[in-house]
Amino acid sequence: MELRDIEIFLTLAEELHFGRTAARLHVSQARVSQAISQQERRLGGALFDRSNRRQIRLTSLGQQLRDDLRPVYAGLRDSLERARQAAQGITATLRVGMIPGNAHDLRAYWQTFRSHHPQWELRIRHAPFVDPFAGLRTGEVDALVTWLPVEEPDLTVGPVLFTDPRVLAVAADHELATRSSASLEMLADFQHTTSPRVPDYWADSFIPPHTPSGHMIVRGPLATNTDELFTFVSTGEAVNAFPAHTPRYWSRPDIAWLPFRDLGPLTYGMVWRSETENDPIRALARIVEDLGPLHPDGA
Repeated sequence: MELRDIEIFLTLAEELHFGRTAARLHVSQARVSQAISQQERRLGGALFDRSNRRQIRLTSLGQQLRDDLRPVYAGLRDSLERARQAAQGITATLRVGMIPGNAHDLRAYWQTFRSHHPQWELRIRHAPFVDPFAGLRTGEVDALVTWLPVEEPDLTVGPVLFTDPRVLAVAADHELATRSSASLEMLADFQHTTSPRVPDYWADSFIPPHTPSGHMIVRGPLATNTDELFTFVSTGEAVNAFPAHTPRYWSRPDIAWLPFRDLGPLTYGMVWRSETENDPIRALARIVEDLGPLHPDGA
């Protein structure tokens, strides 16, 4: 199996969507399908269950191969990267995963880091909100920008980067779409999406289980990525709370956005594994502390 085919398989195992995998790797969907089909023929078994047209799933064989290949691929990739850096005089790379989608708003941090530390390379990476700390623990990223709180014994919570108000996303033709704002009380009448493999302490901090008057907020369909969240919202199957920067980065004609009147802002911080803390991580944390929290619009 070639290195590129391993990359395609592992990316599809994470995204569980051919289109998103192709877009992420800058290849055609046909190339992704061809690579997976070739791997399945060589192995003599299916790696993915494609019976659900909306969401494919890993088979048991696929899960085993994913778990076996992840450390092998990471080792090969890191070896090649270290050779490239040595040739260019780069002594280290800091990979920062972003759960929020507004890396551009935070460019003052990135530009300051690069200007102060030209010997280190900074890479900004997307990080999924499902199983959010897996990338830190597998070594795929060195630091993570995520909403707080984070209560993990093996992780260090660093400085705050920004806070962001929240908005409610509803379908453009939803009965709430003409409202000027949203309230928690509204959520008692509509399903709110849920996500698997997120910390228990996140679920209630992001959306409480009950409205202020005590009505239950019903948890609706499971979403494993932002595209699924938008699909559930745009079809009217559910509503969903988002940070306020989302409409600027994902403007959609089929979704209306209502600012919350009574739901506080989300706070985003920098987090890393305590045992892998190093000079580049500490340097970025100091820059964030020196500049202070930025506004979500980048001002």
